[in-house]
Amino acid sequence: MKTIRITALAVLATTVCGAALAQDMTVGVSWSNFQEERWKTDEAAIREALDAAGAAYVSADAQSSSSKQLSDIESLIAQGVDALIILAQDSQAIGPAVQAAADEGIPVVGYDRLIDDPRAFYLTFDNVEVGRMQARAVLEQAPEGNYVMIKGSPTDPNADFLRGGQQEVLQEAIDAGKITIVGEAYTDGWLPANAQRNMEQILTASDNDVDAVVASNDGTAGGAVAALTAQGMDGIPVSGQDGDHAALNRIALGTQTVSVWKDARDLGKAAAEIAVSMAGGTEMSGIDGAEAWTSPGGNELTAKFLTPIPVTADNLSVVVDAGWISQDDLCRGVSAGPAPCN
Repeated sequence: MKTIRITALAVLATTVCGAALAQDMTVGVSWSNFQEERWKTDEAAIREALDAAGAAYVSADAQSSSSKQLSDIESLIAQGVDALIILAQDSQAIGPAVQAAADEGIPVVGYDRLIDDPRAFYLTFDNVEVGRMQARAVLEQAPEGNYVMIKGSPTDPNADFLRGGQQEVLQEAIDAGKITIVGEAYTDGWLPANAQRNMEQILTASDNDVDAVVASNDGTAGGAVAALTAQGMDGIPVSGQDGDHAALNRIALGTQTVSVWKDARDLGKAAAEIAVSMAGGTEMSGIDGAEAWTSPGGNELTAKFLTPIPVTADNLSVVVDAGWISQDDLCRGVSAGPAPCN
């Protein structure tokens, strides 16, 4: 069992921002691919919460490689971390890392993406509801027509959670013959270039007869919009998620319909506080907001789900008011758009 390196002060009930003071504690974060815009926001929130708790931060970037992520986590464990936050590149391949952490008595937070192992605390937003929100917003703009489904990475369970929520909303219109799905593809690594290539292939196969695109995040939405723009089709409904600045600007410009905003600042803060708390001896079930949850694989996990917000042209001001994006960045290139860009 790993000896937790916490001073006596950390064992006391004194708290800062909801997390026990944790001088001499180190939390390691394994990122799947730190090149995506949103993870930098998550990291800043994690760092801020760890600083407030008196804990140190170390990290590694797997660069979209599941094998590198395993070696990264081995290195973090060797550095003596007291807790791990893992954004899994591949939910199946991550198993040995969880085992290695368990062998050393190191608690694990599965960050944003499911690690289907009862030894990992699952922290995320309600991704099935994110999928529902995406589909609702697109369906409102295009109640009939040919739909394309640009899914996430096949190695990320969130891709299928999102797709399930999307289908729930669209099923009635599909059954009524109002909507036809003319193309559907996973996006390897969630990479925009792969999404663009998938969209281009679907447009070619359908002779550009596409009326709406349900893309599962803002990166894939950006790829889809690039393919549509090349065909003079920009402006048809397209969904996304994450509140990426480029996507919010596309909403103001009218080339994206919705970005389901999962405030990464809240997620990062929660992850840091949970990691510190578990490293200090708190059981998973004792985490504030924790609930028992059965995974698609049938495992009984402990999880916490945060609530997302769909951002459309009707409520764009919410992200400016929250300090998520500046009005200048939101409205770049917009001459007569929705508030606050009008």
